[in-house]
Formats: sequence, C-alpha cells, structure tokens
Amino acid sequence: MALTLGEIAQRFGGDIVGDATTRVGGLAPLDQARSDQLAFLANPKYLSQVEATQAGAVLISPADLAKLGSREGRNFIVTPNPYAYFARVAQMFIDLAAPKAAAGVHPSAVVDPGAQVAASAVIGPHAVIEAGAVIGEGVRLDANVTIGRGTHVGEGAHLYPHVTVYHGCKIGPRAIIHAGAVVGSDGFGFAPDFVGEGDARTGTWVKIPQVGGVTIGPDVEIGANTTIDRGAMADTVIEECVKIDNLVQIGHNCRIGAYTVIAGCAGIAGSTTVGRHCMIGGAVGIAGHVTLGDYVIVTAKSGVSKSLPKPGIYTSAFPAVEHGEWNRSAALMRNLDKLRERIKALEAAVAARDSGA
Repeated sequence: MALTLGEIAQRFGGDIVGDATTRVGGLAPLDQARSDQLAFLANPKYLSQVEATQAGAVLISPADLAKLGSREGRNFIVTPNPYAYFARVAQMFIDLAAPKAAAGVHPSAVVDPGAQVAASAVIGPHAVIEAGAVIGEGVRLDANVTIGRGTHVGEGAHLYPHVTVYHGCKIGPRAIIHAGAVVGSDGFGFAPDFVGEGDARTGTWVKIPQVGGVTIGPDVEIGANTTIDRGAMADTVIEECVKIDNLVQIGHNCRIGAYTVIAGCAGIAGSTTVGRHCMIGGAVGIAGHVTLGDYVIVTAKSGVSKSLPKPGIYTSAFPAVEHGEWNRSAALMRNLDKLRERIKALEAAVAARDSGA
C-alpha cells in the first residue's frame, strides 16, 4: 500500500522538499513515526518534534517550514493546511487497505418488490427495505438497517448497523450515518386539551400528526444514536456537509445550515434555524423557534433561549470552579433581587438629595 511522496502530491497537491521518491505506507504522530510513515505538523508548539522525528516525511505549512533550523536529510510536503491534507491522505490509506464489500443483497435481507435497489449497492444481513424506497448506486446498508417506504438513499451513502430511516425521507449522496441513529421519527408535537385547575383538571394531550419528512443533503455525517425528527408538515432539513456528533437531538422542522458542526449531546428544539458554518458545542441546548445566523459559535453546555443573528462566540454556561467558591457565588445569585432593590433605593435617595440641593 506504500506510495511515493510524488504520487501523494500528484493526487492532493502540495510542494515536495526533499526526495520525491521516498515511499510511505501510513501515518503516525511526529514522536512515534517510522521512516516508512508520514507525519504532520498542525500546531507550531510541536515544531521541535519535527527536527527529532524519524518520519519518512512531514506535512508542514510554509510558515512552519521557514522556522526550522535544519532541513538537511529530511522530506516535506508543504501545504497551507497540513491538518486537512493529513485527513485526506488518511482516508486514502484506509480506502486502499479496506476490503471492498461485494455488491448484492444478503439472503437474509428483506426487500419489498416495489423498492428499487441499484445493482452496485451492498445490502447487509437482515436489512429491511420497504415499498417505494430507492437505493442509489454504491450505497452500503450494513446489518439490520431499516429503510422506510418511499425513502430515497443517494449514491455512495453508507448506513452503519441498526440505522433506522423512517418513511418519506431523503438521504443525500455520500452521507454517512453511524450505528443506531434514527432519521424521521415523529416530532414531539402535542396540543394541550385541558380544562380546570389543580385536582379538578381534566383532559389530555392530543398528538399532532407529523406528516413532513427529513431531507439530508450531500456529504452529511450523522453520529451514533443521534435522532433527527421528521417535520410536522414541511421537512426537517440538514444541508450540505453538516457534521453531527453522537447522541444529538434535532427537533421537527429545524433547518441546519451547510458546513455547520454539532458536538455530542446537543439538543435543538423544533422549528429552529441554525445558519451556515456554525459550531455548536457539546451539551448545548437551543430553544425552539429561534434563529442562529451564519458563523455563530456556541460553547459547550450553553443554553440558547433567543435568536443570535450576528456572527460571534456565545457562552452562557458557568465554568467549573472549586465547590466552596461555587456555593458563595450561588448565594450571591440568590440575593441579586434584594441587591437590585437596595441599589434602586440608593439611586432614588441620591436623586432626591440632588434635586433638593
């Protein structure tokens, strides 16, 4: 599986400094790499490791290369973004090494006669494909995947074991959906029908039918055990190249803008719009019916209860502190109303004194 630096640069670009015929067959960290491996420098604080590494070559930016004391006997692929370059090369080596699954439908899979499955698709054991579903070229459905009626799965998509996609959804080309994820479950919609108060209260919650679907754009990745609810009437929409971590909840009729990333355990309530190129940190909670503009960053464990239309970094979570300090801060917060009233009284007294002077 080894390739020369020249072959790698021909595929991904970059300038070679050193011997272009050097062969590498994998990647490794700077401090662990062997002479047949490729390393990368993404953080300048590790520059000293470049001078000590045994790697056959190092992916490096022009600015960091210029800081090196000596390049003699060393090989480099110079690129503006070594980290992204590393990711693409890593994908290539995995593709070269991974066994290719044979196209076809496993004998234990259940495919409705009304479904369309491309000849190049790989349908794993115990997968279920319901009537009217369309499975595109090169799609891979692993064991126990369920595709609901009328759902379309775009070419090159890969759904890992136990993924469930309900009826009437659209999965874009090259989407990756990890194990246990659920796409198109009912949105959390119930109309209250209660009368009376206290113990005399009677009535019930009336379920609102969720007749929309979920539309997922191309190159989206969805983490394990994430849930994306279908829309009440219109679709929930996940735009192009959105990356969603594990254990994320996205409510009905949300729209997540292209190139946005959402970290684990975040929850986004229904009818919320998140702009393009946003970053949502872990365990963030976003209320329903709000809008986040493009290039908004919300840090971990923050709560968003109103719209954030302007780009920027937003934080509402209280950072961890020593327990005693937290108790003192909590005591102050409990007394903020009293402090506010005292300040207002003092302001009024000062105003009265000044007006009588």
